[in-house]
This record gives sequence, C-alpha cells and structure tokens, in this order.
Amino acid sequence: FGRLPVFLGALSALIIMTGLSAVMGVVLPAIMSRKYTHFLASLLFFYFGLKLLYDSREMVPGVVSDELAEVEEELNSGKKDDSESKDETQGLTSPSAVSEGSAPSISTEIPFEKIFTQSLTLTFLAEWGDRSQIATVALASHKEFFGVVLGGCIGHAMCTGLACVGGKMLATKISEKSATTFGGAVFLVFGVHSLFFEGL
Repeated sequence: FGRLPVFLGALSALIIMTGLSAVMGVVLPAIMSRKYTHFLASLLFFYFGLKLLYDSREMVPGVVSDELAEVEEELNSGKKDDSESKDETQGLTSPSAVSEGSAPSISTEIPFEKIFTQSLTLTFLAEWGDRSQIATVALASHKEFFGVVLGGCIGHAMCTGLACVGGKMLATKISEKSATTFGGAVFLVFGVHSLFFEGL
C-alpha cells in the first residue's frame, strides 16, 4: 500500500478517537468527584503499566503477537480481494480485443480512497478501547482539554509517521517485546507522577 493514504487514514482515525476520548474525559468529572477521577486515572496508569510488563514477559523474541498477526491477516485478506476483483475484470476482456492490442489498460494500483478508508477503519477499530484511548480519557478528566487533544494528536502523528516511513526497518531493530516493556515502564512512571506529585 502507498504510504500517504495509509498515514492519512490512520492519523484521521486517531484524531477522531482522541477528540472523542477527550470529550469523555471532560464528562467523567461531572458524573463523579474530581478527586475520584484523579485517583482512578492514576490506577489505570498503574494497571496498564503492569499489564504491559506482564505481557512482555510472555512474549518470545522474534515471534509475532496474536494482535499483529490478526492485523496482517486482515491486510492480506484485503489485498487478496483486490487481486481477485482485478482478475475478474481482466477476465471480462475479450480475447480478440487482447490479440488486436485494443484492450484497455487496467491499473494494478489500489485506489487512494480505498486504502485511506481501509487504513482509517482498521486503525479506529484496533485502537478503540485500547490503552491510548483510556489514557486520553484519564488525562482529559483532570487536565486542560485542548492541551490533551493537541498533545495526543501530535504524538499520534509522530508515531504514525515514523511507522509509515521506517516501520519495517524499526521492526528489524526493535523487538515487540522491548517496545512493550518500555511502554509498561512509561505507564508506571505516569502513574507514580499522577498519584504522588500532582495536586488533587
């Protein structure tokens, strides 16, 4: 797939999700006390940190996780459907037209909008309910709304751009196990900072 439509589709999904999550975070303190939402946010950081560290212990270096395997299967399925569709289109071309050289040329490229839509849909479904969304809700519940949204969008743009430009290269240099361990440690740091160093 082309990098630009993949990047734009994924980033669009993440921006939408960040905005919705921040709104949920703003609404949350209206339902319960800000003191409790702050404490709950800290607990969520600790939970996700410990969960990531636990998951990293179960990972085997060089082995693809079930989540990544599922995404790859979905992408391969989409490519297969596109290939079959092109084969059917080519099969409709009459042999006589081909022999005469008057058959219309059929592009093998997947349309921009189709890649964009698939990237947006896959990313939105994959990230909905994930750690990044819960973290955004937790931050927006006791932080400035626009700051959380802007920071989240910039962070997603950087990560998505890095993945699109050098995803394959990074995958060979950094194992999923190492990335998961680092992510768990970061969540624990956020949890400690939120619980002990931030005013309620």
